[in-house]
Amino acid sequence: MTSGQGQWPADVGITAIEIYFPSQYVDQEELESFDGASAGKYTIGLGQKRMGFCSDLEDINSLCMTVVHKLMEKTGTAYEAIGRLEVGTETLVDKSKSVKSVLMQLFPASAAADIEGVDTTNACYGGTAALFNALNWVESSAWDGRLALVVCGDIAVYATGSARPTGGAGAVAMLVGPHAPLVVERGLRSSHMQHAYDFYKPDLNSEYPVVDGRLSIQCYLSALDRCYGRYRQKAAALPGGGPVTVDSFDAVLFHSPFGKLVQKSLARLVFNDFLETDAAAVPERFPGLEAFRSKTLEESYFDRDVEKAFMERSRAQFEQKTKPSLLLASNVGNMYTPSLYSCLVSLLVSKKPDELTGSRIALFSYGSGLASSLFSIRIATTNGSGSRLEALLAGVSDVVGRLEARQKVEPAAFADTMQLREQSHHLAPYAPKADPSMLFPGTYYLTGIDEKHRRQYARAT
Repeated sequence: MTSGQGQWPADVGITAIEIYFPSQYVDQEELESFDGASAGKYTIGLGQKRMGFCSDLEDINSLCMTVVHKLMEKTGTAYEAIGRLEVGTETLVDKSKSVKSVLMQLFPASAAADIEGVDTTNACYGGTAALFNALNWVESSAWDGRLALVVCGDIAVYATGSARPTGGAGAVAMLVGPHAPLVVERGLRSSHMQHAYDFYKPDLNSEYPVVDGRLSIQCYLSALDRCYGRYRQKAAALPGGGPVTVDSFDAVLFHSPFGKLVQKSLARLVFNDFLETDAAAVPERFPGLEAFRSKTLEESYFDRDVEKAFMERSRAQFEQKTKPSLLLASNVGNMYTPSLYSCLVSLLVSKKPDELTGSRIALFSYGSGLASSLFSIRIATTNGSGSRLEALLAGVSDVVGRLEARQKVEPAAFADTMQLREQSHHLAPYAPKADPSMLFPGTYYLTGIDEKHRRQYARAT
């Protein structure tokens, strides 16, 4: 509960985290060849290795049921301990009924139905909005001492063409409460919201988005600039606050549509630092880059000289602070709302516990249309036996093994699966064609849709 009347609960943040990704993937190098793309277009140009995908057995409801069940099972958390359940997703199978309402069937009859929260939708940002709602609830007068459960899930699919290799699928579930091993820093949260048609889904009869790729990259980088600037202002205004640079963080994580954009994004933050540096200090801090002082943020989004120079300048920082967070993004693909939180899981499984202890992480969330935020997390300073951090890390210790246990599917079979999803989208009645034996044990899957569009599920053994 609270540490005193009128005071906030202590160390509110993420107390446990779980991730789910599909059991099958397509190799991006093989997909290049199958698509007739130039060698390296997907692997080097996009920075992607493998892409996870779902058959017609899986939908947004099944993904979220799987990850919630696994989180509750692994942590031993009683469903009665949940007082708020928030879902962030842009994968809609119903224009009215929320995924959250479907998840309620996991709660046993003995669990109270007095659980706040529904779904939040704005492209890839919905998961962050759900997390913020959960944090706000725990720190509000409405909090009753129970935990919040945040679920992010999506299936990212594209029509045949250049955007298809930037797909992916997955779900992340997080428990939010006080005394957390991953503490979300209070008062250090900045956002940028703006109207833009960079990526949107106006056709409700299709899973595919309409994408303006060039505009989307510009919107992403512009939102990053604005969030970073406002974060710095808020940090400076806090008691004892001071200047913030990339070096203020042990890790910097980004929403990851594809890996190369993430590398460019870290370089972008370093470019921001460069422009904010006192002119007299530039030769020492940024030797050889003085000629770029005349550049502005607004005119540099597609300036190849700026991009090349600052990607080179930030290479060592990228290797240390950001690359470890791309394990899942490069091997599963863009999960949309779970993307940023898959990067958090990747960081947790790529570093030793003593490397994580006491570290500080910056996280940038972006959703087209557009909505974006930059916030930060401090990891607990103790990781010994019986600590909350040890328990959280134990929960994701199987991630690498699960990645390696997936089945590789030939590009032609992947293309057939995408065609089947396209043809069966919103059909009713419908019986899935794929084989449930291909799924990981414990995965929820769709068994059928009746003539009234009601969906039924089972759990793979």
